[in-house]
Amino acid sequence: MQIKVNDNEFQLFVGEKRILEHSKERPMIYVGVGQEDVDMYRGNFKITDYVTERFPLKLTDVIQTADTVRLCFESYIIAKIKCDENLCTIDFEQKDDRINRFWFRVAADKEEKCYGCGEQMSYFNLRGRNFPIWTSEPGVGRDKTTYVTWRSDVENKAGGDYYNTNYPQPTFVSTNKYYLHVDSTAYADFDFRNDSFHELQIWEVPKQIRIECADTYLKLLERLTAYFGRQPKLPDWVYNGLIIGVQGGNERSFGLLDKTLDKNIKVAGIWCQDWCGKRVTSFGKRLQWDWKYHKEMYPDLPKKIKEINAKGIKFLGYVNPYLVNDGELYKEGKEKGYFATKADGSDYLVDFGEFYCGVVDLTNPEAFEWFKDIIKEYTLGIGIDGWMADFGEYLPTDDICLYSGKSPMIEHNHWPVLWAKCNYEAVKESGKLGDVVYFMRAGGAGSQKYCTLLWAGDQSVDFTIHDGLASVICGALSAGMMGCGLTHSDIGGYTSLFDNTRTKELFLRWAEMAMFTPFMRTHEGNRPDTNFQYYDDEDTMERLARLVDVYTMLAPYTKTLVEENADSGHPVQRPLFMHYESDAKAYDIQYEYLFGRDMLIAPVYEQDKHEWDVYLPQDEWVHLWTGEEYHGGAITVSAELGYTPAFYRKNSEFADIFEEIREKYGVK
Repeated sequence: MQIKVNDNEFQLFVGEKRILEHSKERPMIYVGVGQEDVDMYRGNFKITDYVTERFPLKLTDVIQTADTVRLCFESYIIAKIKCDENLCTIDFEQKDDRINRFWFRVAADKEEKCYGCGEQMSYFNLRGRNFPIWTSEPGVGRDKTTYVTWRSDVENKAGGDYYNTNYPQPTFVSTNKYYLHVDSTAYADFDFRNDSFHELQIWEVPKQIRIECADTYLKLLERLTAYFGRQPKLPDWVYNGLIIGVQGGNERSFGLLDKTLDKNIKVAGIWCQDWCGKRVTSFGKRLQWDWKYHKEMYPDLPKKIKEINAKGIKFLGYVNPYLVNDGELYKEGKEKGYFATKADGSDYLVDFGEFYCGVVDLTNPEAFEWFKDIIKEYTLGIGIDGWMADFGEYLPTDDICLYSGKSPMIEHNHWPVLWAKCNYEAVKESGKLGDVVYFMRAGGAGSQKYCTLLWAGDQSVDFTIHDGLASVICGALSAGMMGCGLTHSDIGGYTSLFDNTRTKELFLRWAEMAMFTPFMRTHEGNRPDTNFQYYDDEDTMERLARLVDVYTMLAPYTKTLVEENADSGHPVQRPLFMHYESDAKAYDIQYEYLFGRDMLIAPVYEQDKHEWDVYLPQDEWVHLWTGEEYHGGAITVSAELGYTPAFYRKNSEFADIFEEIREKYGVK
């Protein structure tokens, strides 16, 4: 990287590309004053801003030393810049306390593409749109042209839009081979709509902006993940088979486990989210948010866990960072003063949909340790080897007081990272890191090193582009570009509302994609009784047994990808351009992915399809199911249920495994 300063003008270059520029005609920084209005309803936020001032800053003084350049922008901001061959950091010092809005322009070109901003479910390439950076419920449907989204908006303020995500992050990766990260947890909006610049809006003056470059995307992700941290490896037991999501108490849950095993479906674990008890709301079956095993629904659960462990099967549960106000743990936490309060000192209870919960104040070190102890004693302590570490997005921003003394507008985006750290430390301090897996949907900058596994959240039980099967492919690619290269999704989706219900076809299409991910897990959904379940259909169980067996046969290959993610930050599911940089078409493909270096997967994400169009970069490809060879380009292949288009590189060192799969399960 190279800095050029001349007559109060400033430029930063990555190679021949100009990345930053400030001049009288092209100001780099704008500042101002604004007043936000934030309305939260059950994790869905309506945010508006009234900007009273916005003005460009003039560069009034430049001070150069041996290793830094200080840019003085009038009496408002000082920017201290350090730069070496691959890294530039800009530290900001705010001189005027009135300023609470900050706009930063990054030079762009028309052909450039950008990726990231956390886990984005609708658009992989960010150009042409703006992306608010604010963790929230992602919405139901997430498409304002659809009936489901419209009705969700009308009834619950919950329809969402293309940019809503559980896991936002103020970071993007450019095809000019740099990443840019803004060190701030304030509300932000990254705007990629202008051909000549990207404008990054942050509701505070950030501590730092970091820009790092590399010659290849693989090297760039190595540097990005070296900064944020890398996910640990998954436990070996996850590759033994399917994680079945069932509920209803001992008799039903373990009965369905036996039924699944009787159909020769390999099972690695049984996930009972209602291990803590249940409550029924108008949304569907919910849980008793009091994180102890429910002795009526799951009597002698520790004993049952030992019994299934003896068969090589793990038990997984559910935890989130809130406690229902009619539970035992809430009473204990309240007595200790571990919940966030209102300004007058009274309880702050969050509406989670017909029940109310206290917010464990994770900024309070004692409360943080207390909640870690809850996980250690009541989850890990009874033999649970995994759990859904849900939520993290619901920190309110109105009349709430936190131990840290910071504004909830600053802590809101930080909350998922604190929640991830709480889980991580509970596991590590128990000596079980590498043996236990917890999966999270919420995230932020810094979650990477604390999140053993990402999950894509609550998709609708359908084939819609913005909230169905297709959306988890886009989500995996964008999260991977942010350093979260281990992810998965609920097979068949989760959210069923307004007569939108899961079908057998959807379940099987989702399952056949999931066998080419690092983790296979089913979910009954929010309304199990009205949605298709694999265990109710003999044909589906036979088909599922085959898919899970393929997943287990791939384990030697998949393990190397998971290790690579832990060691180098290369995601398990990768965009095509990561290994085919010279292929211009690869940069616009968001519904295919490379499963590591040697496989390409093109999931069927539309219903009633028997053939599927696939794009292959130039290479020697072998169709997994037929053995037919291809050399790249646009092709059409058969895509019957169970045979999602999958290809491997002919010269792969794992070719023997792929050939073994074809011999056992290919098209004869």
